[in-house]
Amino acid sequence: MRLVVAITILLLASAAVNAQRIAIIEPQAERIEGLATGIRAELAGGIKTLDESLTHAAFNSVIVADPFNLTTQESRRIGEVLGVGNFILLRSAIQRRASIEKPAYFEGYAIAYVVNSRSGSLIGWFRESVEAATEKDAREKMITRTATLAERITASLKADQFSIVRDARFEEVPPEGSPLAKGLRTPVPYRRMRPEYTELASSYGVRATVDIEVDIDSDGSIVRTSIERWAGFGLDESVEKAVRSMNWRPAERNGKPLPMRILLRYNFVKVEKDEAP
Repeated sequence: MRLVVAITILLLASAAVNAQRIAIIEPQAERIEGLATGIRAELAGGIKTLDESLTHAAFNSVIVADPFNLTTQESRRIGEVLGVGNFILLRSAIQRRASIEKPAYFEGYAIAYVVNSRSGSLIGWFRESVEAATEKDAREKMITRTATLAERITASLKADQFSIVRDARFEEVPPEGSPLAKGLRTPVPYRRMRPEYTELASSYGVRATVDIEVDIDSDGSIVRTSIERWAGFGLDESVEKAVRSMNWRPAERNGKPLPMRILLRYNFVKVEKDEAP
């Protein structure tokens, strides 16, 4: 019988979501003014939100490279500073769009990242957008979407659950040159697959990194995956799909297969057609 030491944390949000506190953060200076205020007002009947000035003061005390491409560790640190169970990162803007199918127009959009502070995981990601002939009209139309945005945030919070399961059988890759690294061959795929850079990510020119933790058993099967740096825009799902589609040669130490936990990193950047090889 194999000895498995596991720590499992399972949190399920139900009607109790109404009693919790969350924080709404707008990290960018460029934003649709009044959007976050409207969302807070829509949520006020059921969910308490932290004061805006206090939220930003606390958030700005944590240094991160990209607030929309956080590691789970960075997310947990932000949650600790804010003192909330969940926080929402809100990105909004008005941009001019051109299309060969119709006249130029203005797109107003809001992208919400719903994060669980305890696990650091991205539990919800969604976009709301509108089109209008003028920048002013696009802004006004976006303000009318605050109720929809609040509803989608609430739905994400109600569906919030995370599970942290770490099986002690899976050894982590030791530092190079350490005694445990002697005679070790880490897992490798028989054929590498490149995750798709999604059309949605391309339309917003997203540059992001996705880190995924993978437990690979001694027979080469994938037992568990966990996104450790998230990006949204369907990129996290794209990475997991690619990793699970590969056949893996398991780790070996002195020729003997063994279970191992590895961390894989994928960088995404939009390549313009005239820059492509």
